[in-house]
Amino acid sequence: MIVSNRQRRILEVLLNRQGEVTAGEIAEEVQISTRTVHREMLALELLLSEHQLSLVKKSGIGISIQGNDEDVARFKKKLSRSETATYSSEERKVLIICRLLEEAEPVKLFALAHQLNAAIPTISRDLDEIEPELRKHGLELVRRRGYGVEITGDESAKRHLIGRLAQEYLDESDLFGTSSEQSSPWPVTRQLLRMVGKNNFFAIEKLLWKWKEGWPNRLPEAAYTRLLIRLSVAVTRMQQNHWIKPSDRMVASAGERQPHPRLERFMEAFELEWPEAEKEYVQKLLDDVEEYAADDSAILLEKYGLELAETAVELIRAVERRMDIPFDQDRSLLDGLIRHLGPALERLREGKAIRNPLLAQIKKDYEPLFAAVREAADEIWRNLVVPDEEIGYLVMHFGASVERWQLFPRNVRALLVCTSGIGSSKLLAVRIHKEIPQIELVGHYSWYEAARIPQDRYDLIISTVDLPVEPDRYIKISPLLTREEKEKLLAYIRTIAANKPSPSAVKPSDDHGPWERLKLINTYTSAIVQVLDSFAVYSLDLAGGNDHLQAVLTAILARLPKGLLQQEETIVERLIQREKYGSQVIPDSKLALFHTRSEWVRKPVVSLFRLSAPLMLGPDGTSEVRQILLMLAPQSLSRPILEVLSEVSAMLLLPETIRLLEEEEADKIKSFLSLELETFLRTKWEWRE
Repeated sequence: MIVSNRQRRILEVLLNRQGEVTAGEIAEEVQISTRTVHREMLALELLLSEHQLSLVKKSGIGISIQGNDEDVARFKKKLSRSETATYSSEERKVLIICRLLEEAEPVKLFALAHQLNAAIPTISRDLDEIEPELRKHGLELVRRRGYGVEITGDESAKRHLIGRLAQEYLDESDLFGTSSEQSSPWPVTRQLLRMVGKNNFFAIEKLLWKWKEGWPNRLPEAAYTRLLIRLSVAVTRMQQNHWIKPSDRMVASAGERQPHPRLERFMEAFELEWPEAEKEYVQKLLDDVEEYAADDSAILLEKYGLELAETAVELIRAVERRMDIPFDQDRSLLDGLIRHLGPALERLREGKAIRNPLLAQIKKDYEPLFAAVREAADEIWRNLVVPDEEIGYLVMHFGASVERWQLFPRNVRALLVCTSGIGSSKLLAVRIHKEIPQIELVGHYSWYEAARIPQDRYDLIISTVDLPVEPDRYIKISPLLTREEKEKLLAYIRTIAANKPSPSAVKPSDDHGPWERLKLINTYTSAIVQVLDSFAVYSLDLAGGNDHLQAVLTAILARLPKGLLQQEETIVERLIQREKYGSQVIPDSKLALFHTRSEWVRKPVVSLFRLSAPLMLGPDGTSEVRQILLMLAPQSLSRPILEVLSEVSAMLLLPETIRLLEEEEADKIKSFLSLELETFLRTKWEWRE
């Protein structure tokens, strides 16, 4: 029996523990990511089955090895005498790719074999398997006798591959934890941390948090981590003299792009040469993340249409009926599905292949849930082929919701004490919100304030410093919330949620000075006023044959105040393209939303047009429309105005909004929108700084 060192360590943890062990506990003890634990499970299952043992996984409880005592004892003895492979096949292939990407010259085959303690034929087989993967990334594996082995291709493609490997084999505790890149016992982890430049991570993260727009508040955790990895890989590769060449430029029109306002500040933070090609590369990363910021659920509605939210709600209800679990009470599930479904459905409709390396494991771990999601998906998307790989990703969202539901009968209210500055406190607040949404952070406090708030108003204090209060009243963690701290926090709040009564409300603190707070509130208030100021209701006569979409949209734009638009034909074409991509008709109504952003729009426009005759829209032309809500905005838009417009889009999910737009006059509609946006503003400032 031959097992890798990593597999041996996982088996030892499972064999030496009483009862079930979670993937997180295995990951912590073996010092690998939970993803790596799940990847190893299939191989371990096969190995154990050869010895009359089984690997049993219980969702939300843990993993254990099952079998009679004699078989377990026999396997333990065999494991202790078994041969340990220096590296698994998977580890070898990752290390080979990393070595070749690091080297500027070809590497001899015998040098790779010596480094990895493997025979030359073994390395050759590994290279055969690596070659097609490299081609997928636009890279070539060059192998010639007497020459050696090297990876050739654009530097941008090499950086992308490094980033993908990091995302696949490293987790947040590797990237954000306090341990150094050399402290991990696993060669792949050490190698990848060096290649992504972990020593640059904290500096880049601090830089991002200084920027006022606060990307991390808008970006999903995965997108934010991806941005950090890509920026850090770029800086690290430049420090190692691997440069983007002019021919590697990502976009043909890069020279026409407006300079990103943050680019200069980013370059100033690192003492490097910055040739034009590198500037363009980093600027592209920053531009891309601006677009990805639209992954916020409200802004996704603006991008993909309200059918996206309707679909997410429909899927939740369909799975809920089959599982008898209150999924509709989990706001995190709805937000997660909205973020996921927009891009996922787009890929499916375009016929793009979807990979899911954890599919087999997901099917085993969540068998009843997988069946329920499959049935629900088949019911909802009857005209779309949804492969098991995509069902697997959906199951992961629902599986996380199941675990949240099982572990936390109620939310836990916490005070946050963080003396490292606003940036660190915001970073910790966002991490807590995304990692443990059952913790309701009621405000930032100084240690002096927190120690004096009555204990019946909160469950616990989360602090980054020692506090002069009883140890059982607070838990101390770092601003980075490492994996170990997350597990510690989870264990603490499970006990609280089960045993303590819910505390009474506590008034949020305000760590901002009143002047700064007023200025920020004024910014959003001005954005609301600017958007609502443009609101008007028009009647549009469709007589004279102007009953097709292009003619109607042209007539609509002609009714707007002069000077607001240029190149109306271009704007009309963009609006028509949106309708071709997916119907803009609001479900169960005679209202359609047409919206776009364009450089030919000078100021935000929100206007309602009531048609004198029905306009037939939808994929089959059978949806009757009698009102059109038009939302236009400049391409370059401040974050407050974008959020306000997105909030107006999200309001179309409310039946009352639809009724008002279909029946009431302009003053009543504006009054309702004002009230809803005032609520939006109040909610936003409940949890500011």
